[in-house]
Amino acid sequence: MSIEINHITKRYGEQLALNDVTLSINKGIVGLLGPNGAGKSTLMKIITCFIPPTSGTVSVEGHDVTDEPMAVKRIVGYLPEHNPLYLDMYVREYLEFVAGVHQLKGEAARKRIEAMIEETGLGIEAHKKIGALSKGYRQRVGLAQAMMHDPQVLILDEPTSGLDPNQLIDIRNLISSLGKEKTVLLSTHIMQEVEAICERAISRT
Repeated sequence: MSIEINHITKRYGEQLALNDVTLSINKGIVGLLGPNGAGKSTLMKIITCFIPPTSGTVSVEGHDVTDEPMAVKRIVGYLPEHNPLYLDMYVREYLEFVAGVHQLKGEAARKRIEAMIEETGLGIEAHKKIGALSKGYRQRVGLAQAMMHDPQVLILDEPTSGLDPNQLIDIRNLISSLGKEKTVLLSTHIMQEVEAICERAISRT
């Protein structure tokens, strides 16, 4: 299994965000479906080592998120719900920064950046500042950064939220192509999103 989640519970003080969640996720596209406040983002933050669980275990490709967080981060790409971009940076400049974070240098970094620009359809916007981009193109930049280190697993939190119909189709197609080679876990509160691109749905209420 790519992702193994066993009896995960998360509390924020007296608030119970996740209660004894157990599931397994294989290669392909899996949708985490549920209303706002159902704990979807919390679970994704645990999988990506941003927050620890209160109890239970999660492993990604055999690496425990608590004991081996750096090993998990090397094989996971993460696009949070609120895409954390540097709006004053140019697209290519930002991707060069992300490549450096992942210790990609020289010709290897250049080739990977160009590949991500092409794969995400950012070519005509690569010379612009991120702050000047539409929501759809900002999402593409977020996907490019998540894929920069060629991760085996992609965690996408509400990746199509707020997109117009044309942008929605483009992002759906991009995610569908990624799911042919990688494990993709995406969250949404929209059933149509799951029906459009996911091979399996997990409901959180």
